[in-house]
Amino acid sequence: MNFREKIKLLEEWIDKSNKIVVFTGAGISTISGIPDFRSPNGLYKKKSMISPEEMLSHHYFMEHPESFYQFLKKEMLYLSAKPNKAHFWISELEEEKEITVVTQNIDSLHQKAGSKKVLELHGNIREYYCMKCGKKYGQEILKKELPICTCNGLIRPNIVLYEEPLDEEIFNEAIFAILKADMVIVIGSSLVVTPAAELLSYYQGGRFVIINKDVTPYDSRANLVFHEDIIKVIKSIK
Repeated sequence: MNFREKIKLLEEWIDKSNKIVVFTGAGISTISGIPDFRSPNGLYKKKSMISPEEMLSHHYFMEHPESFYQFLKKEMLYLSAKPNKAHFWISELEEEKEITVVTQNIDSLHQKAGSKKVLELHGNIREYYCMKCGKKYGQEILKKELPICTCNGLIRPNIVLYEEPLDEEIFNEAIFAILKADMVIVIGSSLVVTPAAELLSYYQGGRFVIINKDVTPYDSRANLVFHEDIIKVIKSIK
């Protein structure tokens, strides 16, 4: 099939579907200026004494919280980033369809674009909480060099660090959404990060679409694959 034929098929499947899961990864956010982790220019390719994987691990946060927060503020916070056309396209689908966004991203751009049901597999960097008393905070605590709660407990971001499991409730909710979906659309994910990517194995339908520039391990399982620029594909959909 050529590009136009694939777009037409995608349009037909969207039209026929009522419950759609959109699974997104870093590729949808790089368009908004947020660097990804694994590309040639990504965070993991930066040379430093300590690897990003180490800096973002549970044990490093517990042992070196000040250094962790310095890294978070320098490399992970893109507060001026705005949703792009792909984010808005997903939120606009909600006007006609039951949409569940399952995202690996922590940037909250889906919510900023207006999406109502967003399952954040890896948490987010807009919410923070005290590890001692559980008190919740917003990004205002980042003004401090080391965020400490009024109870003197250490405050942490609501993100899943290396060595930590995904939130079981959110993960199960994502499984349920995929099991009952008429259609699943993957946008901008390499589908190599587990267990997040493994969620897609729960979809047993015939409308599994992948929109990603590079090849993914799930291409052979998909019913339709676009190795194209995400915005080019989105703009082509009527």
